[in-house]
Amino acid sequence: MIVSSFYKYVEINKLEEFQKEHQEYCKNLGIKGKILIANEGINGSISGTEDQIKEYELYLNNLDIFSDIKFKRTNSDVHPFRKIIVRIRKEIVTSNFDVNVKNTAKHLNPKELKKMLDNNEELIFLDARNDYESKIGKFKNAITPKIKTFKEFKNILPQLKVYKNKKIVMYCTGGVRCEKASALLVEDGFKDVNQIDGGIFNFVQQYPDTYFEGRCFVFDDRLSISTGINNSDISVCELCHFPCGRYINCTNKICDKLFICCEECDLKSSHTCSKQCINKIKNATV
Repeated sequence: MIVSSFYKYVEINKLEEFQKEHQEYCKNLGIKGKILIANEGINGSISGTEDQIKEYELYLNNLDIFSDIKFKRTNSDVHPFRKIIVRIRKEIVTSNFDVNVKNTAKHLNPKELKKMLDNNEELIFLDARNDYESKIGKFKNAITPKIKTFKEFKNILPQLKVYKNKKIVMYCTGGVRCEKASALLVEDGFKDVNQIDGGIFNFVQQYPDTYFEGRCFVFDDRLSISTGINNSDISVCELCHFPCGRYINCTNKICDKLFICCEECDLKSSHTCSKQCINKIKNATV
């Protein structure tokens, strides 16, 4: 299966009509995934066969407002989504920042960034993702905010004031969060704010096993993906404490904890995070 992720900030009119037509098209095409639309744009991730993904990408590019949209592809053994959802939202990524995305930071393509890093330029990497994402993968020496949701990102601005005159390079998974997060910094007076064009996906596809360490968290059933052939895990299994970057959800539905767990411990613990949860699962089946 191919997984294609994309976004674009652009005004979309007649949202209800667009949502209905788009949902029907995706359903008839047979793809799965989640697509969010709002007056400010579109943000989606879909999965399907090579032919299905090609057809969808062509369909979207043939719409005038999405003619230049960029797609980031990754692979999956199976559909990492269970159905197709096209939903209308207030924002295509929830932030409540009240910023103008036209003030977003300069985009650095992977080649430009790689050259800067090879030349040992002084850069301040700033992760715009949640802390559970950066826990399993990040750019080396990056600032990784202790936030659980993107809405909390604005709360860390006071901590970043010391970097106001530094060259900042922001990143997220595919770029959609950095558009708003970087605009937040620009509007707050930060002098030299940049973002990686296409996010982690774009960089590691062009330069795997270089400056990004660990795995990349994804919001689908895979939960994390490799960023290279030789990349090493930067976190540990929460049960055996061996190096690991694999997330699972505890199968005790009352718990449903997201935690890092190696395959061996996953099997031993019956896909749960603790002895208490194992016992609850066993008791429920008696």
